[in-house]
Amino acid sequence: MSKNTEAGETPDKRKKNTSIGLDGETLIALKIRAIEEGTSIRKIIETLVNDYLDTPKKGHS
Repeated sequence: MSKNTEAGETPDKRKKNTSIGLDGETLIALKIRAIEEGTSIRKIIETLVNDYLDTPKKGHS
């Protein structure tokens, strides 16, 4: 399995890597939640970012 491929995901050459800094407690809680939901941290963050980008900007109609 490729280093950039999460379990159950197919590689997508259009995706780019980034990194974020999270405090230890947050990262542990996120890992636990991902395991409980049978998903990956990458998928959780990608979903949250996409949901955020799909919402209208504040102050704009």
